[in-house]
Amino acid sequence: MRKLTYYVGATLDGFIAAPDGDFEVLMQYVSGDFLSFMVGEFPETLPTPGRTALGAADAPNRRFDTVLMGRGTYEPGLPLGLANPYAHLRQLVFSRSLTQSPDPAVEVTAADPLTRVRALKQEDGLGIWLCGGADLAGQLLPEIDELIVKQYPVVTGSGIPMFRAGFAPHTFRLEASRTFDNGVAVLTYAKSD
Repeated sequence: MRKLTYYVGATLDGFIAAPDGDFEVLMQYVSGDFLSFMVGEFPETLPTPGRTALGAADAPNRRFDTVLMGRGTYEPGLPLGLANPYAHLRQLVFSRSLTQSPDPAVEVTAADPLTRVRALKQEDGLGIWLCGGADLAGQLLPEIDELIVKQYPVVTGSGIPMFRAGFAPHTFRLEASRTFDNGVAVLTYAKSD
């Protein structure tokens, strides 16, 4: 069975973006040995233009062959010409308001995320990457098998949380951690309940 992994960057206080969705405050840490780690270990999580710029355009997908996004994660790339941000992956955007895909390689669906992910897990292939955002992560929390949190050394005080959901504790156990010179920690958790 395929695994659903929420691979996400967050502040020390658990926010994945500013209140308006901007994530530039986190991007300042994507450099040095941490960037090299991302390119080497998670090349498929880099947007297609980034892969090209970093010399990883032909890097094989190591962990994931499918990416899931909410509309709020997908839409900011459209004005930048990123209608197909992860051309090297199967791309699904969950949205009740976006009715048509601006690119034939990106599937937009209003289907129930839990039902769809349960079906995706039954297919053959590599893992499934939940890219974001908070609403989709909250809906999919019961199906998340692994959390990989790129924890950036900054506190913002508010913003878009990692999960937006009602109170329902789910337990994860720390499987691995790695720190980098710029203060970023990558924490890998496996579902334990």
